[in-house]
Amino acid sequence: MSSPSAQVSTVPVPPPVGEDPGVVVLVPGEAGAAERLAALRPGTGLVVLGAGPWDTGVTELLRTRGIDVVPAETEPGPLAVDPSGPAALTDEDLGARVSDLEGTAGARLDVRDGAAPLVRTASGAVVGALGAGTAGRVAVVAVDLTPGRAASELRRNLVAWCTPAVAPDAASAGPAGDAVGHPAWSRLKDAVGRLQPLQAADGSVPEEADRAPARDAVADVRAAVAELRPLFPHDDAYLAALDTDLARWADGGLGVPDFLDSLVAFQPQRDRVDGLQHLVVFPMYTQNGSPDRHLEAVLVEVVWPDFVAELQAGAYSNAMFVPIRFVDFTAGYDTNSAVLFPETVAMRALPTFTWGAIFADREAARFRRVVRAAAGTTRLALPPDAARLLDDQRLAEETFVMWDLIHDRTHMRGDLPFDPFMIKQRMPYFLYALEELRCDLVAFREAVALEDTVPHARLVQYAVVFDRVFRFAITGSRVRNYDGLGGQLLFAWLHQHHVLHWTDNRLTIDWEALPEAVLALGRQIEDLYWRSIDRPKIAHWLAAYALVSGTLTPHPASTWAKGPDALPLDGPLKGLTDAVLPDEFPLSMFYEALTRRIGDVVASTAGITGRTPTQT
Repeated sequence: MSSPSAQVSTVPVPPPVGEDPGVVVLVPGEAGAAERLAALRPGTGLVVLGAGPWDTGVTELLRTRGIDVVPAETEPGPLAVDPSGPAALTDEDLGARVSDLEGTAGARLDVRDGAAPLVRTASGAVVGALGAGTAGRVAVVAVDLTPGRAASELRRNLVAWCTPAVAPDAASAGPAGDAVGHPAWSRLKDAVGRLQPLQAADGSVPEEADRAPARDAVADVRAAVAELRPLFPHDDAYLAALDTDLARWADGGLGVPDFLDSLVAFQPQRDRVDGLQHLVVFPMYTQNGSPDRHLEAVLVEVVWPDFVAELQAGAYSNAMFVPIRFVDFTAGYDTNSAVLFPETVAMRALPTFTWGAIFADREAARFRRVVRAAAGTTRLALPPDAARLLDDQRLAEETFVMWDLIHDRTHMRGDLPFDPFMIKQRMPYFLYALEELRCDLVAFREAVALEDTVPHARLVQYAVVFDRVFRFAITGSRVRNYDGLGGQLLFAWLHQHHVLHWTDNRLTIDWEALPEAVLALGRQIEDLYWRSIDRPKIAHWLAAYALVSGTLTPHPASTWAKGPDALPLDGPLKGLTDAVLPDEFPLSMFYEALTRRIGDVVASTAGITGRTPTQT
């Protein structure tokens, strides 16, 4: 018989960054198994896979975890993951994607003292079991597993389940340098806080009585930036230009600010180094935050793991993409804003933009908090690697960086309508919903293709689906909420394709069928785009509405839902856009109920960062 270790191939589960995976995987009788077992540290997980021969060291250790190995005649044949056996130990779905499992069992397992059965033979004998305790989690499958996807998925699930959990509310593992603790940073925040109430929406200080204290605040900002400047040698040209822009603004009477020169000098995309910090000070509005172009100050650090650098250097080039995490910020970012975009800055002319920054830690933290609440409310049993994603802030941040890297570059790639969606124009909001969802589904598609080579790829798939169907769908106003609409569409699509089920007040997902169903929706949107080049704009808009309304139910009062004959097709396009209701596709009864249950959790994520506790 060939070695079981050679028989079972597996997609690796990414360990917490900078740490040992924390799991020992061994095969009974395998060379070196005894030594590896002897080196097992307290708290380390253990996965035992194989039919034997059984070393006494292995059997004695399993006995201490409530699992007795009982010699038995080998029994080949089909195996099944017991859906109810592990319930006493975990609410995770250890059988996710494990179907048609086969192998030859070499022992029977008796469980006691809190251990739980996991895998049974066709005759009902327990041949797989779980144990947990202060010494660490253990999983054993006393079977030579037949090679294939089921064996790989079982191993993946067991390794993920046995990996020691990080503290759910542990802070982000980002470097966070000395700047945030520097007295000058506190003075800078204080000066910005004094200035903001004196500014009008356009950033100017219109009241004569306010200009003297405003000039004093600007002087304090300049002094603080000068004191912090040596900490940021990579941004020296920008910080020098910033001082000039601040001085010109104050000396010119504090009118509408113009920070074009310092914006052009700020080039964070040139130094994508993990943990590198930037001090950013601009008069700007913050998307999904403050609509006013007030002076803001934010300390950030770059999130740039090696695997993302490799993806960006290869097939997923995105020279403008800068993923960051918060270190500290002023009031405009104590909001839902998770981006730092140059177009939000007050300036006299639009330059060619060379970068765009996304706060991966805020995205990851609010994802973790909301999805944990949604999964608990709906009683959704998560695969073990998905559960780890909710527990590990660093892992979630890296997952979002990979997702955003691909999403961001997709906006200008593919068979697009002739008018790029990146150009600001007024159109029915369901078109923006389809564009944002398209980019997410492309990221999902690429993550499926990368699953065998990039450990985070499976996690990107979870993140796209969970963030869309749980957080996006019920976040924000119902007025032209295009991100919410995309989440509603994905949920309804999966439900109507019998991949997502809401039965007996419990949500379940067919994990094996999930990828193909999501990819199918992506193909629908891509086909819509491909056909658009041959269609008039009005026809494209009508086709897009048909795609959405083919899955989601429009409002009963909708004019669009009545068809082309009810629409003002012979007038300007503005008439068509005006005919779209502010909430053209209302929330379903499921989402109305979910909003009542976890709406407060969603609201609590305003201002959250990777260093904010995620428990509510």
